[in-house]
Amino acid sequence: MEGTVLCAANHAPLTPISFLERTALVYPDRPAVVSAVHAAAPPPPRTWRETRDRCLRLAAALAGLGVARRDVVAVFAQNIPAFCELHFGIPMAGAVICALNSRLDAGMASVLLQHSEAKVVFVDAALLGVAREALRLISQQAGASRVPTVVLINEVLDEPPPPSTTTDFPGGDRCYEYEALLTSGGVGAGSAEFTIRWPGDENEPIALNYTSGTTSRPKGVVYTHRGAYLNTLASVLLNDMAALPVYLWTVPMFHCNGWCLVWGVAAQGGTNVCLRKVTSAAIFAAVAAHGVTHMGGAPTVLSMVVNATAEERRPLSLRPGGRRGRPVTVMTGGAPPPPQVLFRMEELGFPVIHSYGLTETYGPATVCTWRPEWDALPAAERAAIKSRQGLHHLGLEVDVKDPATMTSVPADGRTMGEVMFRGNTVMSGYYKDAAATAEAMSGGWLRSGDLAVRHADDGYVKILDRSKDIIISGGENISTIEVEAALFAHPAVAEAAVVGRPDEYWGETPCAFVTLKEGASGEGVGAEEVMAFCRARLPRYMAPRTVVFVAELPKTATGKVQKFALREQAKAMGSISSSKKPGGSGTRSKL
Repeated sequence: MEGTVLCAANHAPLTPISFLERTALVYPDRPAVVSAVHAAAPPPPRTWRETRDRCLRLAAALAGLGVARRDVVAVFAQNIPAFCELHFGIPMAGAVICALNSRLDAGMASVLLQHSEAKVVFVDAALLGVAREALRLISQQAGASRVPTVVLINEVLDEPPPPSTTTDFPGGDRCYEYEALLTSGGVGAGSAEFTIRWPGDENEPIALNYTSGTTSRPKGVVYTHRGAYLNTLASVLLNDMAALPVYLWTVPMFHCNGWCLVWGVAAQGGTNVCLRKVTSAAIFAAVAAHGVTHMGGAPTVLSMVVNATAEERRPLSLRPGGRRGRPVTVMTGGAPPPPQVLFRMEELGFPVIHSYGLTETYGPATVCTWRPEWDALPAAERAAIKSRQGLHHLGLEVDVKDPATMTSVPADGRTMGEVMFRGNTVMSGYYKDAAATAEAMSGGWLRSGDLAVRHADDGYVKILDRSKDIIISGGENISTIEVEAALFAHPAVAEAAVVGRPDEYWGETPCAFVTLKEGASGEGVGAEEVMAFCRARLPRYMAPRTVVFVAELPKTATGKVQKFALREQAKAMGSISSSKKPGGSGTRSKL
């Protein structure tokens, strides 16, 4: 309108860096980062004032190492305090953080380091062996000049790593130690007087995240300062995260930058409780010791909580006056949680917020927003509703569409379509892959590959399966998620995953891979019992005809079951012989 202007007074690029700047002023002496487990006596928590100072020193050190704007700086680490600092220090240097999956093998790590063209890589001492081999492969394949500068992080470990020095890596003359880099006066040394390299444009890249690679080679997803800022605020809101939260890091920080909550905890002046190894005992111990208010994770983390032994459990932090322990809000995503698991979590004092998203949507994109009128429903109905993916958060919009016509499917709870997104928290694209970017965003929407329905009563989205995971048996579509929910209701089942197995008559039928709770295997739980249990709760064509008992399901580092591996095993078992009769088979496997 006439008389308006766009200038420095009313416009500044949005960036998560601003969260740290504000919190260091508002809560300078509040604890920012603490380690949950230590081999020795734990050091005191670092305050937000100290954290900002260290991030500035880190940015200055990177600049001293020759890192320029838009250069990629990789991090290969578990959930340690330095990882929190790197999420701010790297962008403060104008660079792009590339958080690598801490469970990568050397071959894949070398591929991603080369693809990202990382100029520097920060290596957690716990991952020293894999990193050293990855860098050796790069030197061997591309030459020593292509090996990134290495910064070794010697954080306190649960078990001390083998002795090492920074010269253990190829190109040892370009290797540094993290703390020395921040404090020494040598080359690349940090300074708290560093001038932050703020983005000139909020659409500049802040992060490069590789997809989990459950089905194919990972692709590099580019995040912007703007998208990260907006999704951080959306994640804080959908987590019901008030000021001064205490967040337990059971979500890998490499996964969508910890679902953007590395920045979110800073925005709210909270405390990061860093946890290297996620176990039932470690979760309960950290909750009791640090007064944890929030945590997150895939359904596998939820399973750890509900299946914890009596010895592993600890009372939740008490409210003032010794009243019942305060609840720990848990955001889950990555795979639809079975209703039975949600019900058990609620009983234990861990209310669950069910979210859903992709690496391409900065992590969380939808949330099953709870309505007060649902509180009066029976527990089973509440859990069934909470297992829905819900509707989009404030940063984008979601729809369920026919992927061929791009028309929205009716909200009838039956018509399947593909989940699609568009809005401010959708990725910029796939790094160095314009064709894949164009395919993913064809039609003006980001295509998820997930099949879902919308419920008639509330319009909430309910994912039925990945398009590649749907089982088509005798012309009927079978949702593996529904079959898995029935399996989880069995009192002896700890985890379950369902894939299709070739069937001479039906084409394919459900094959269930099941892990049993501790002690259940000695109680004579067999395949036929499990199949009969499912037949009593599902249409007969949906019940598994094969049950395979395994010690552990194959998973990615983010807790997603690698169904492609299970499909290969089901295929290797051969086709079920021609028969229209119900029944099936069961085996025990060392998978």
